Amino acid sequence: MKSIINKINLLLLATAIMFVASGCNDDNTSNLQLDGDTWITSFTLDNNYAGVIDHTTKTITVGVPEIYDTEAMTITDIRFSDGAQASVKVGDVLNFSFPQVIKITNGDVFMDYTINIKHDEAKILTFRLNDVYSGVIDHGKHSITVRVPSTVDVKNLVPAITTSEGAVVTPASGLAVDFTNPVDFTVTYNTASAIYKVTVIPTDAPSAVYVGLATSMDLLNAEEKEAATWMLNNIANSQYISFEDVQAGRVDLSECKLMWWHLHIDGGIDSMNKFDTAAPSAVNALVKMKELYNNGMNLLLTRYATYYAAKLGVTLDGNNPNNCWGQSEETGEITGGPWSFSMAGHENHPLYQNLIMVNGETSNVYTCGAGYRITNSTAQWHIGSDWGGYDNYDVWREKTGGLDLGYGGDGAVVAWEYLPADTKGGIVCIGSGCYDWYAFGVDISADRYHENVARMTENAINYLMSK
Repeated sequence: MKSIINKINLLLLATAIMFVASGCNDDNTSNLQLDGDTWITSFTLDNNYAGVIDHTTKTITVGVPEIYDTEAMTITDIRFSDGAQASVKVGDVLNFSFPQVIKITNGDVFMDYTINIKHDEAKILTFRLNDVYSGVIDHGKHSITVRVPSTVDVKNLVPAITTSEGAVVTPASGLAVDFTNPVDFTVTYNTASAIYKVTVIPTDAPSAVYVGLATSMDLLNAEEKEAATWMLNNIANSQYISFEDVQAGRVDLSECKLMWWHLHIDGGIDSMNKFDTAAPSAVNALVKMKELYNNGMNLLLTRYATYYAAKLGVTLDGNNPNNCWGQSEETGEITGGPWSFSMAGHENHPLYQNLIMVNGETSNVYTCGAGYRITNSTAQWHIGSDWGGYDNYDVWREKTGGLDLGYGGDGAVVAWEYLPADTKGGIVCIGSGCYDWYAFGVDISADRYHENVARMTENAINYLMSK
């Protein structure tokens, strides 16, 4: 038996040696061809649109007019390294409404280039007056609203404007303008043009505010800025303020009934220590924030801002959500189908009124459809005797003082509220990973369900401001 095994082992060893030897020449060198170049040197679509090649990032950007059909574009020129081959050829017609990848192969070496189409664009990206007062930009309506204190002279304000790359704006940035009446600002770039109507509104005491860590709304991350921009465009007499503004008392909050904080951190946070590190200005403003809350200020806390309820002393056991995670904007997952969470048992709560519903599903809140890029940023309460400290919903309610309003697929509490008591305000918290404002690199204009994010937010604001 041992002799047979030894013979088998010798046979296997001989086979392995023959396999290794087959990959080499007699002089012990490899047959792999690794010395060929794989560069694209020129690339043109539809005869007129030459690509700008970036060999570092392996991308080719092709500029086209603002309104141009890119679903069937013809490759009219492509040149590459001598001896190489391309996965496409002159005359091929491709759909460039989304990025296309071209492979260049030379021997055993290859390189992928990503082709991106860039339409001419004329946009105002940021707008500030006197380098202090930030404008709220609505690109759909081409309007900009700037709120300034009533003591400011609106007849002599200096705009600081940034635009999309290469665009020119008139009146020009840095020149004083009379904003007694709305002023049109024209932006142009090649075939693109747009007119933004800028309205300056003198106001001293906002009715509602979006509070953030950044000193100005322009400096918020994309997720937070999308939420703040929606609020200032849709909630009457609202404005952006920073936690530093709150702490220093720079804004008159005597008429303010609601404060909304939507906190996004790429990669998520899962402990109070990480929250403290990520949001120092919010921690520093706690004395003033507790004063406002204890005197009736209502709060909408979403995503990781839900931790702030514990900081304010609202949660009876002092705990923050115990089951938290998140991804980063640029690498977030693309949804394969609609995402939702459950409102079972709370369908009549003001938070869930007038939502876009799926036929036959009376208890699910859908917030995005297939193809949405989502970070799945979640701050929820795990419920169960297995771990987390809350055996069931009754125990969670008793220990935290919260009232559950929405549930994840495993029964976790993803939306909840703390009712007002004595002189204190009310608080609504939404920590579901489905609650997402911004999808990196994805056009969500046709998303069937994403409007529910705004509708639910408006419901929460109206509900809290009615208290």
